[in-house]
Amino acid sequence: MATDVEREGEEDESGNQLLRDRFRLCTISIAEAEAKKNGMEVSQPIMACISDLAFKYAQQLAKDLELFARHGTRKSVSTKDVILSAHRNDHLATSLRSFCYELKQKVPQSEKRRKIPKKEYRSAAEVLHIADS
Repeated sequence: MATDVEREGEEDESGNQLLRDRFRLCTISIAEAEAKKNGMEVSQPIMACISDLAFKYAQQLAKDLELFARHGTRKSVSTKDVILSAHRNDHLATSLRSFCYELKQKVPQSEKRRKIPKKEYRSAAEVLHIADS
């Protein structure tokens, strides 16, 4: 008899394995396309190594982004977190900043989030209106 916790752990592991396999297929496909474009060949062991390294990098990046958001007392990752994660690579950080700027320019003004004004607190006399009898 497997407990619910054990089943969840097995589902998480199978989901993680599925994600890893799909990620590997995508990275191998990209590597093959780039090699073909440049007139080169890449051996299968090298492609497997590249895909594993890319997956581990993506996992670490996801953890960093989560920590950056948590440090900023937010529940979701923002574009600022993504740019901050690239702080060691000046070229990448610059590219991400310009990409973010271009995205902000494309969003119509009406769709941008508006700050919700704080509710005005009124005195009880203003809220309650008692009619004179």
